[in-house]
Amino acid sequence: MQPNPGRRSAADRFYALPPVDQPIGPVAAVWLRKLRAADRGAMIILWTLLCMGVQALMLVLPGRGKVVFPRLYWGVFGRLIGLRIRVIGTPATRKLHQRPVVFVSNHSSWLDVAVIGATLETCFVSKDAVQDWPGINLVAQLGRTAYVTRQRSRTGRESDVIRHRLDRGDNIMLFPEGTTDDGARVLPFRSSFLSIAEGADPPVVQAVSIAYDRLAGLPVGRGNRALFAYYGAMNIGRHFWRLVQCHGFGATILLHPPVDPRDFAGRKALTKALFQQVNDGAAVLRQGRRPVGSAPRPSRLHTNKT
Repeated sequence: MQPNPGRRSAADRFYALPPVDQPIGPVAAVWLRKLRAADRGAMIILWTLLCMGVQALMLVLPGRGKVVFPRLYWGVFGRLIGLRIRVIGTPATRKLHQRPVVFVSNHSSWLDVAVIGATLETCFVSKDAVQDWPGINLVAQLGRTAYVTRQRSRTGRESDVIRHRLDRGDNIMLFPEGTTDDGARVLPFRSSFLSIAEGADPPVVQAVSIAYDRLAGLPVGRGNRALFAYYGAMNIGRHFWRLVQCHGFGATILLHPPVDPRDFAGRKALTKALFQQVNDGAAVLRQGRRPVGSAPRPSRLHTNKT
């Protein structure tokens, strides 16, 4: 009997390239990839337009709809572009810890938002330049994204805004590198991002490691890891177009044990400890190893048994 290749979407089955012993030729392969990308792009636009209206309604209605619905949006978004997500660990929750939660993660691509958004109930903190990206700025606004300028003169004011969001009931997602990395390393964390974790009653902080570790159903190596990374002067439209031509790609998100900022000598000590967790976890995932003592959390986004 042939081994079960795992569940795949209809689009993935239709557009998947044939086995090596049944070549279709380089020209046909190129057009097949472009057709796959066009199909996925059209589906993303339709899904996003539908969800923008729903989320706009959720924002004016009472209840947790505005928090829960984005997870559905990003979960379907990921499936439409062919992304499969594996989750290891358990997310910290406000209900469990009786305090708001701040998540901190490495950041190599806009795709991180889809991976995290499908996994965690949280609001993102983003650079203010995103407000000028047509279309994306509307999605970010409906997702209740908080913007920062990263100017030292405004750090205190922006920290107050984020603390207000925490007090109001939101969890917050931070990318303390301050920019995107190349996917092969984690840049040093900036301690200024963790200023919101100071005080007599700080939020719980949970470190998160993300790695893109599957491509065409195979492990991702150093040579093709840059396919997922979005950094420097890259154009987001071209990056999206190139990525959605691929099939069988996936990410693993590792949720580390949450920590209490009061257990550390200060903000810099907390930042150093969180960086070590994220950096070590990302390195383990890139190498295709399972973190010691971890087990995957059941998720509807899983496609393979691990």
